[in-house]
Amino acid sequence: MKYLMISRLLSLSLSMYSLINISPANALGLVKMSGSIIETACAIDVGSRDQTINMGSLSLSDIRRDGQGPVHPFVIKLVNCVLERQNPNQPNWQYFRVTFDGAHQHGLFSVNGQAKGVGLQIQRNDGGEIIVPGQALSAQTLTQGSRDLAYELRLVANHTPLVSGQYYSQLSFKLDYE
Repeated sequence: MKYLMISRLLSLSLSMYSLINISPANALGLVKMSGSIIETACAIDVGSRDQTINMGSLSLSDIRRDGQGPVHPFVIKLVNCVLERQNPNQPNWQYFRVTFDGAHQHGLFSVNGQAKGVGLQIQRNDGGEIIVPGQALSAQTLTQGSRDLAYELRLVANHTPLVSGQYYSQLSFKLDYE
């Protein structure tokens, strides 16, 4: 009788252990996906899509004295540009415009965090246009192949009281083709 009881108890324990181990193997999951297929003149290089720029540390006295911090260059690389459209009834691609967007005030992109009295400014690397948040840059001629779009990012005083601290910002860009 004692042997039978131990045997059943061991059998019950093994069954429970097996059920516990089998359960996770039978777990269900769900993956949601969405996307779209669009006609575009160029692809954006994978390394250019999501960039992180370390702005480093800058003293309040430097901002007070210079009104801005050092330049931090960055590049958006266009690849596989084609001029011909899929629909032969539409004209070929000729131009593109870049628009940078994000939270902004005083004509600068806003920063979040403890730092105050500053914003971010983007300018074309060739000393050209200063980007106005949400407004498209002037049209540029589209060329076949690859192309680097070079910009400069800097921290600029926004004429409100300066407060030291950490800051961060998130900006987006889009390309429109004509």
